[in-house]
Amino acid sequence: IVTLNLVDCMLTPKVSYPNFYGSKVDTSYYLGGSVLHLHFVLFNCTEFASTSFPTVVIGEEIDHVRLITLNRPKQLNAISPELISLLASYLEKWEIDDKAELIIIKGAGRAFCAGGDLRVFYDGKKKKDSCLEVVYRYYWLCHHIETYKKTQVALVHGISMGGGAALMVPMKFSVVTEKTVFATPEASFGFHTDCGFSYSHSCLPGHLGEFLALTGARLNGKELVAAGLATHFVSSEKIVELEKRLISLNSGDENAVRSVIEEFSSEVKPDEDSILNKQSVIDECFSKNSIEEIIKSLEAEANKEGNGWIATVLKGMKRTSPTALKIVLRSVRDGRNETLSECLKKEFRLTMNILRSTISEDMYEGIRALTVDKDNAPKWDPPSLDKVDDGKLDLVFQPFEKNLELQIPESEACRWAGKYENSAYAFQIGQYKTAWVLLVSELDATL
Repeated sequence: IVTLNLVDCMLTPKVSYPNFYGSKVDTSYYLGGSVLHLHFVLFNCTEFASTSFPTVVIGEEIDHVRLITLNRPKQLNAISPELISLLASYLEKWEIDDKAELIIIKGAGRAFCAGGDLRVFYDGKKKKDSCLEVVYRYYWLCHHIETYKKTQVALVHGISMGGGAALMVPMKFSVVTEKTVFATPEASFGFHTDCGFSYSHSCLPGHLGEFLALTGARLNGKELVAAGLATHFVSSEKIVELEKRLISLNSGDENAVRSVIEEFSSEVKPDEDSILNKQSVIDECFSKNSIEEIIKSLEAEANKEGNGWIATVLKGMKRTSPTALKIVLRSVRDGRNETLSECLKKEFRLTMNILRSTISEDMYEGIRALTVDKDNAPKWDPPSLDKVDDGKLDLVFQPFEKNLELQIPESEACRWAGKYENSAYAFQIGQYKTAWVLLVSELDATL
């Protein structure tokens, strides 16, 4: 009996199987204690493995250059379990490959990466922790992207939002164009600033990070470079030629890569009406200690000449989930005194508590209003800032038991350790090791 297919499917991150991706396996097959049940799963797994599916991430090896293309153009290259799995596989393989020197990442179509698929989160409400695996894998990967050992270049032409921007901002070189659009809009649908952005935003000048996180304000390519969220601005008509030159450079030498990019890049500054030119007002208002004080300060500033832009900011914040606003402010503020690893672990706790509706169901209500019913009329609970119990906020920030935290490796020797399949969660929900032990036990009893 060829039973290793089960283990192969669980351990190999390079191939995705519909209805057989990690925790999506129905563990009742294993718990039945029947060899027949186990064989049924194994044979189905083999069948899935032989099926052809569109490649959501294309990886190319060109001498010393490695090219990654996010390939879900119809979905604006939104993050999916398969995309994460393939991306992690390529990055781990190439980091330890001495021949690989330069990693280039781009998106197919009109988007770089639009972030997470909100409908997946919404539908996940029907089954407890159904999104846990994809969240764990992506936050774990975010740490490795931020600390990657090879030279990386992101060619960001188009939409780069939320978790998708985590494939842009941490790169050694991030190239944007006049068509690049960036935002971290999570608070607007009752979520929080995640994928390492409670760390990245806390490092921005003044209190720009709090402003971006709480308002979901969009930045264009010029503004991204000025704010330090991207390194170079290149006209969209030159981006293809830049990619060709980087490939022909065939080297990961940082100075050489920088020189090539600078041949194509332009010195830019924000337009006159850019939000970045409002930094003094942003710092004055968003430095306050609470959401209530921030709003009060904005209302005071809105009455001053030249501050007409504040009306839109206030309108947006007052339409946002009160609970989400308070979580986001606290998370970004905490990020000022946290390492990247600490921020990602905190964000993992926040995400899981929000998905579990520990103190509020606002995220599900926000997604319903935004993408399901599309009525843009969310009914937040509680409906106002004064009704939010600040004591309850502590619940979503509380550390998990040590083995249930996001397992980010602490030493370079074990840099790629801590994967989901080796986590306590994988064992809890009866994944491959449970199946394997039961199978061996049944075979042993039979023999």
